[in-house]
Amino acid sequence: MTPDQYCQQKAAQSGSSFYYSFLFLPPARRRAITALYAFCREVDDVVDECKDIAIARTKLAWWRTEVAAIYTGEARHPVGQALAGVVTSFRLPQERLQEIIDGMEMDLTRHRYADFAALRVYCFRVAGIVGLLSAEIFGYTDPRTLAYAENLGIAFQLTNIIRDVGEDARRDRVYLPLDELARFKVSVGDIMRAQMSPQFTHLMEFQTERALGYYRTAFAALPAADRKAQRPGLVMAAIYQTLLSEIRADGMPVLTQRTSLTPLRKLWIAWRSWVKS
Repeated sequence: MTPDQYCQQKAAQSGSSFYYSFLFLPPARRRAITALYAFCREVDDVVDECKDIAIARTKLAWWRTEVAAIYTGEARHPVGQALAGVVTSFRLPQERLQEIIDGMEMDLTRHRYADFAALRVYCFRVAGIVGLLSAEIFGYTDPRTLAYAENLGIAFQLTNIIRDVGEDARRDRVYLPLDELARFKVSVGDIMRAQMSPQFTHLMEFQTERALGYYRTAFAALPAADRKAQRPGLVMAAIYQTLLSEIRADGMPVLTQRTSLTPLRKLWIAWRSWVKS
């Protein structure tokens, strides 16, 4: 199996909506974004699958050395080898890949966020930076496109947080800002016990409106000249906004179930959005 094939398999097996946004790209850009996505999956899996924090830290430290090796032509992992050409062709800074690892490492010890300012740092590291790197791969002519890419990445992460409230709680992680829980009279214990209430529904409506606000901010920042190049992000946004609509229409059941769209529906939304963009 070649490094590119490994990355393709990693992306396809994840079942992520991101996979569908890559399908219509030219081969070189598709291989590049798939390698970047596979990297994000590898380091995220370290945090999610390692129960021992010390082992997880060791593995993330290994990935830090692997990122450095990518830039010296000495990568050992298939994902690192696939990225070696990508970081040169698309000018992806090493510091950005390292900062993604910084974000993943936050999950090892930080399971609560006092306010949105603190949460936004996390969202920027694990998703905003991915948006910026993706913009480099897709191509742009206007620097304002970077504001679009960063805000869109954060919008995606906020959507993930909304979708995964219950699943995260079962891992003792609560990403909803504590000051906002207090404002809506929802306790961490309520979330841990999967206790639905009108107050929780109002809290999640607030979170949803914030996420939608980031989508609107992103779209407003995207220059018309770069819209065609940045279509993969717009495809992803269409899928994720549909997901948010489903969650909202179902009454915000995120404490007890993880709402998802079928692969066929994602493919249909992707194709329709690509044609329209």
